[in-house]
Amino acid sequence: MPRFYFLLFVFFVFPYSLNAEEIGSVDTSFKMLGPNHKIVIEAFDDPDIPGVACHLSRAKTGGLKGGLGIAEDKANASIACRQIGPIQLPKSLKDGQKVFNKKTSLLFKTMQVVRFLDKKRNVIIYLVYSDKLIDGSPKNSISTVPIINWK
Repeated sequence: MPRFYFLLFVFFVFPYSLNAEEIGSVDTSFKMLGPNHKIVIEAFDDPDIPGVACHLSRAKTGGLKGGLGIAEDKANASIACRQIGPIQLPKSLKDGQKVFNKKTSLLFKTMQVVRFLDKKRNVIIYLVYSDKLIDGSPKNSISTVPIINWK
């Protein structure tokens, strides 16, 4: 039974991302104890559309709480998505489909990336935003990837 509680603790305390690769980071504020506050750059590939990759920059809280994984990160994030290879769109893509998420606090806050299709302009739109179970956040950013040979 103690193993179960340990796994539960690890799951909720340590932020996770199943498909992001950290590219780099810069320190933004010195902390005497624990890691510094920083801006982290991460990359992920769209799981449904091969040939599209996105890069996120986001704030990561340092200090003792940040080092333990229990701090709440700021809702600030930016996204840039680009075509990195041939794109073939699947037949069934839904607007507002989640393509990436990352916990940014212990319990209630998640940074999410959702995808939309603008068929009239032949563009895929990626929106990054932070949601919070209690009050949400209006901070967001978008990036677009034009599809030249959309059928």
